[in-house]
Amino acid sequence: MTFLQPSFLWALTALALPVIIHLFNFRKYKKVYFTNVKFLRQVQIETKSRSRLRELLVLLFRILMIAALVLAFSQPVIRDKNNAQVQAGSRYISLYIDNSFSMENLGRNGPLLDQARQKAKELVNAFGIQDKFQILTNEFQGKQQRFCDKQEAIALIDDIRSSPVPRKLSRVIERQRELLNGTGSKAKRMFVLSDAQKSTFDLAQLRAQDSTPIALVPFVPNLVNNVFIDSCWFESPVQQSGEIQHLRARILNKGDKTIESGSAKLLINGNPMALSSFSLLPGAFTELRFTFECKTSGLHFGSVKIDDYPVTFDDVFYFAFTSQVNIPVYLIHGNNQTGDALQALFSNDSLFQVAVGTESQINYSTFRKVEVIVLNQLREVPSGLVSELQRFSEKGGAIVVLPSDAETAPGYTGFLNAFNLPGFAAADTSSLKVERIELASGFFSGVFEKLEEDLNLPLIKKHYRLNKNSRNDFDALLKLMNGDILLGRSKYKQAEVYLFTSSLNNTSGSFSKHALFVPTFYRMCFTAIKQAPLYYPVISNTALYYSGVYSGQETPPRIVSLDSTVEIIPELRNTAHALQLFTRDQITIPGFYTLQEGSKTLQALAFNYERIESDLNCYSIEELENELRKQQLSTVKILNAGEKDFTEQVLQGSEPKRLWKLFIILALVFLLAESVVLRILK
Repeated sequence: MTFLQPSFLWALTALALPVIIHLFNFRKYKKVYFTNVKFLRQVQIETKSRSRLRELLVLLFRILMIAALVLAFSQPVIRDKNNAQVQAGSRYISLYIDNSFSMENLGRNGPLLDQARQKAKELVNAFGIQDKFQILTNEFQGKQQRFCDKQEAIALIDDIRSSPVPRKLSRVIERQRELLNGTGSKAKRMFVLSDAQKSTFDLAQLRAQDSTPIALVPFVPNLVNNVFIDSCWFESPVQQSGEIQHLRARILNKGDKTIESGSAKLLINGNPMALSSFSLLPGAFTELRFTFECKTSGLHFGSVKIDDYPVTFDDVFYFAFTSQVNIPVYLIHGNNQTGDALQALFSNDSLFQVAVGTESQINYSTFRKVEVIVLNQLREVPSGLVSELQRFSEKGGAIVVLPSDAETAPGYTGFLNAFNLPGFAAADTSSLKVERIELASGFFSGVFEKLEEDLNLPLIKKHYRLNKNSRNDFDALLKLMNGDILLGRSKYKQAEVYLFTSSLNNTSGSFSKHALFVPTFYRMCFTAIKQAPLYYPVISNTALYYSGVYSGQETPPRIVSLDSTVEIIPELRNTAHALQLFTRDQITIPGFYTLQEGSKTLQALAFNYERIESDLNCYSIEELENELRKQQLSTVKILNAGEKDFTEQVLQGSEPKRLWKLFIILALVFLLAESVVLRILK
């Protein structure tokens, strides 16, 4: 037991007053002699003993009464021994109010965010006037990093509005600890007011780093079904104008009811392009396929929309893309080679921009402008070319190697070793057909609707056998009948490296005239494309990449919304291979944007809300209690916001138990006991 006003204990010196009165106020007895001395002496002894007992009891009760009054004015309290952080003076309290979209859900008493604001004000009012408060929301704003008094804390709570920013519980607790530890106080507490969504309440990541009490105040929402669009993507890596495109969208049902007849529509540049229907079981998902023709070239802005109530923030998914993509290719032929098959393939398709060089005249500056480099039948790969190819691999792209019909094993040794590829062994002039297409590698995915067993595959008349390679990431894409590899693939730095063991000349086989030739080279070129993402999340610092030409003018590039209501200047990092842009959480509104440099539009962009808030499954109080026991988080307690004694729950273990009323009652009891003694023992 301690005292809030220990200086008042000096009044205990008043206990000497009844003692002094008792000592100096003895009753005087007169001696009266009678004839029967023995009888009178007995009466005298009995009367004197009874009087002394009464005086001692009166003295005791008066001392106890005065002591009880003094202790009552000293305000004695009993503090919780298990809460060593409760100290005299100001306390520091951090209140986190979850204001994410899920808190717009309805509970028993209205919107959950309104309930959280009301309970937060009750929490503030439950503490003393000297205590300091920090009001934290999902935005982690600068003004939320300081502590304020009760009046300002209540004003901050009233200003809280819903936010698209989701936060993991572990990150919230970490931020609260950082700010509380900065105060240097030992008297501190943390409160978390949230709907306890399972997608954000990562209780397994919490660690009892200190003994600061943490109180969870969960708000139970009504059961709400939510159907939302999770993501979308194109089946093809290239979107060309005039070509049929296939877009897929993933729809999820995070409710407990079956969706019998849902519908989704696709819009491109604001125009309806396709419609798809779906049905979904509870907890299931489906992938919708939209087919449309990309009629024009340039920038395109698309969206997939569904109708679902009452949660609507995730019913639209935005994406942006650019059609008429050109793939720059650099063909390097051997001195005596023309590469007719490759020339015909790349020159007759507007998809490719082709530059041509020879073994003796290689323009290394072209390497910075292309995505695909084809080494067609070089007699040897000199060390200078190897170094430039390694530098090219740092930015990605694809390298295709076709050996010469002449003896090439010695001339390719340095290149193959540098790129960790298996070396060429002796040439095999046996006529062998391609027997196996490795579909499991995914390289030929989508090329064949159905692979027939009696498919007529190309005939190879000459190929080089490969030495055994210790690396297990060299994938065989095409194999001959004797098990030798015709085409293999490996990864070096950021580039894909494709190695043929036969040339494209007619003397080496019929591969260049076979139907497999075109899709094989198209696939190799497609893997070199660094396609810009279709969308980005709002309120994030995800890096945006622009690989096109940037002039580096004094006027920095800007990100501007299509309606010109939002304009930001991102942080730039100009790397050797691409321009990186960081928004620093400045994009807060989903929709369509463009990257602009001056009056020139460089790239189309789309932003969406993150879907972590779309899963409305929340912990119940019982589930939270079980999870806390499982994780052994003894410092984390649960407060039931629906109970009438909510304030008492808040102060339990924090507010000391005050005993002054008890001592006032004891003083009155002692006063009454004195009166009883004086009346009975006359």
